[in-house]
Amino acid sequence: MGLLDDKVVLVNGGSQGVGAAIARAAVREGAAVALSGRRPEPGEALAAELTAAGGRAMYVRADLADAGQAKAAVARVTGAHGRIDCLVNSAGLTARGTLLDTTPELFDQHVAVNLKGPFFAMQAAVADMVARGAPGTIVNIITSSAHGGQPFLAPYVAAKAGLAGLTRNAAHAHRWDRVRINGLNIGWTATEGEDATQRAFHGAGDDWRERAAAGLPMGRLGRPDEIADFVVFLLSDRSGVVTGSVIDWDQNVLGGLD
Repeated sequence: MGLLDDKVVLVNGGSQGVGAAIARAAVREGAAVALSGRRPEPGEALAAELTAAGGRAMYVRADLADAGQAKAAVARVTGAHGRIDCLVNSAGLTARGTLLDTTPELFDQHVAVNLKGPFFAMQAAVADMVARGAPGTIVNIITSSAHGGQPFLAPYVAAKAGLAGLTRNAAHAHRWDRVRINGLNIGWTATEGEDATQRAFHGAGDDWRERAAAGLPMGRLGRPDEIADFVVFLLSDRSGVVTGSVIDWDQNVLGGLD
């Protein structure tokens, strides 16, 4: 039996990067998975890949920056399966901006994708769980930068720090409903999105991963599949009664000084 046998899981932002790795891991562990994203091509391709391999997967087109679409993605899942057992919010916007150069438009984009979308997806998922009197689990993918971050991540940090607070607030509010809600502050991870970000905003070349790895304690960046295994554990009954935890999944230690 898999860790998520017969669970219905929605992975927002599940068509690429960390989200895609989580979708693959959840299917491997026995779940029926819905993965949402803005772009149909990668989402439909991943759903088809997982289905062809014997899994149960569907793609839901949704722009998580739109609260209505975030809620509608949950409705699509409950319509198809009759319920939702697990939710993962892994969609994210990492466009750069400092305190001095961030425009109101960029700030609003960060809040929409990194905080507002997860809020209303959680609202819809928890409403279903509470209405059925059933337990459920949610994992929010946050960032180690939520502790402070680099100057060029000001709006990203603001929104993701809000998501960390929301994670704890919602976990406290719904602990008696047996809905467990946790978050992961992930560190630097090698994804397609990170590659595009490094090239677009930092002028990185083809060797940026190797250069980055040389400056990290473990000598490498984190991998999406490693995060996915941790997320599956938190979604599953194997993580016990843990709720309201925002875990630092990183190789740098908060507060540690050399």
